[in-house]
Order: sequence, then structure tokens, then C-alpha cells
Amino acid sequence: MTRLARHEQKAGIDSGVSRENILVVKLGALGNIILSLSAFAAIRRFHPNARIAVLTSPAYADWLRSFPYFDSVLVDPRPAWWDLAGLARLRRMLADGHFGRAYDLQTSSRSSRYFHLFPPKRRPDWSGIAFGCALPDRNPRRNRMHDADRQEEQLRQAGLTDFRPPDLSWCRGDLSRFDLPRDYALLAPGSSPTRLAKRWPVRNFAELARALTERGLTPVVLGSSFERELAAAIPGAIDLTGQTSFGDLADMARGAQLAVGNDTGPMHLIATAGCPSVTLFSDDSDPSLCAPRGRWTRVLRRPNLADLPPEDVLAVLPDRVTA
Repeated sequence: MTRLARHEQKAGIDSGVSRENILVVKLGALGNIILSLSAFAAIRRFHPNARIAVLTSPAYADWLRSFPYFDSVLVDPRPAWWDLAGLARLRRMLADGHFGRAYDLQTSSRSSRYFHLFPPKRRPDWSGIAFGCALPDRNPRRNRMHDADRQEEQLRQAGLTDFRPPDLSWCRGDLSRFDLPRDYALLAPGSSPTRLAKRWPVRNFAELARALTERGLTPVVLGSSFERELAAAIPGAIDLTGQTSFGDLADMARGAQLAVGNDTGPMHLIATAGCPSVTLFSDDSDPSLCAPRGRWTRVLRRPNLADLPPEDVLAVLPDRVTA
């Protein structure tokens, strides 16, 4: 039985009844997707009987297929604007969805252009910032709001009212292959390779790892396979770079004592899954717009992260692990 059929059975929907088709646009990145969880759930509650498709980037398509909010996933090929054949294929894919409403949660220049790819007579009621859309976000402060708050405000203007804290309970992995110790701490020393100013020096992560080990915690380093050199520079740590799925990260977060990392996507997932988390920010990004959110999160910011000593990070860790 497909997820849509299970949804119909649970909701008592007659499969012969016509349902509205809804499009959600969320291209990435990981942190932005995590900050959209409440919006995704609100859209599903507002359209309980609809067929909801999400348009996203290839890197996140498989994971989004596991989300409980969507019935299908459309992959954005991201054609160049001069690629007329690619744009034509994307236009057909969007038009063939017969969408009655669309929620653009990306609200970028690219996603706004997608509104204009729809044939004029088949454009959905579009919530976003695209010129001429039916449900525009008119909040003049939107670009100064935290991403999660901005999305909620946008959806409220489109008529949605039921917003709840994000839920990741459905996101599961398989940690049996890692043989993790009982008491461990997660470290995320990487960041986008094009934004190295977001990284706390790895020598400071190494010093932090030594201090955590003295407190009885085993450091576990997370990140992509491209960040293995960072893990190798943190002595005594378990290196899981390039080995974890999104579900694994969520389960690790549930079992960890704490997490410390740069402003990077995994920290959003870890914090939202419930792990006490400290995220480090430089002037390369603004935590008032994009900080992770969770039941216990802290932000430390310095204009240059090289000026943030490990002692300052240790000082803000939860009492239960620093005592």
C-alpha cells in the first residue's frame, strides 16, 4: 500500500473523490529544510485530503520521500536560464501536476521564477514573493525575520493557522553498525567548503574533545566524507564522517549528551531532534535569521571564530555534563 493510500485509509477518504493538488517548493539546503518542518506539517493539516508534492533538489529527494507530509517528490533539475530545452521540461513537469495551490517556502529568485513557468491559465494560487502571485507575503520585515518565523508568517497570510513545534520522531536510522559508547558528544567541525569563515579552527575542536574526554564523554565527529581530514585532527574521537544518513543523525542526537558544531546543516537536525546543542557563528552568517532551534540550544558568536577560545564553549555547556 502506498503512503498516499495509507493516508487515505487513515483519513477515511474515498479514493474516487477528486482531491486538490498542492505543490510545496523547498530546494534546500539541509538547515533550511529542517527549519521548514513546522511549515510542512501546517500545510498537511490545512490540506488533509490533498495530494501534496514537494519540489526539491536531487540531494534531498530520497530523504523527503520518507517525510510524512508529502505524497510525492519532484526533483528540480535546476536548468540554466539559457537552457531552453531544460526549462521546457521543467515547465511540463510543473504544469502536469495540475496544482491548485503552491507554497514557495524557498522564496529565492530561482523559485519565484518557477511561478512564471506555469502557463498563465494554469498558474496555481501561489504563496510567496513572485511578482503577480495570488497569495503574496506582504510583510515588510520578512528579510529580517528568522527563517522559521518568516515561513509561519507567510503561511498565516495564506490562511493557515495551526502551527506546532517541529517533529522529527518519524526520522529514524540504524546505529547498530556503529557500536557507540553509552556517553558520547557530537562534534560538527565542518561547513560548506565555499564558506570556510564559518569554521571554528579544528585545533579548538581538538582541545574541546580532550576536555570532554576528561569528563567521561567520547567525542563523535560528524560531517561529509570531504571533512575526514578535520576528524583526523581530533585525537581520540570516533570518526563517522561520510557514514551517516539523516536518520542516523537524528538517532545519534537522541542518544548524545550534547553537540557542538559550526553553523552547518547537521546542527539543525541534531538540535531539532532534541540534543542539547551549542552552535558557533562568525559574522559570515546571522543567527537571528538562521540559528538552529530545539529544546536546549545556545549560540556563541564572534566576528572571527578564531577568537573564540574553547574555554568559552565549555562554559556554556549544560551543567549535567560540565559538573
